[in-house]
Amino acid sequence: LNDVDPQAWLADTLARLPDHKITKVGELLPWRWQP
Repeated sequence: LNDVDPQAWLADTLARLPDHKITKVGELLPWRWQP
């Protein structure tokens, strides 16, 4: 739907979560995600 590979998005998002600021979690949503 968002023209994003779901497996790539999920793997990257899970890898970024431990170091990502909670206030910027919106950047990880599929429609705003940058690989």
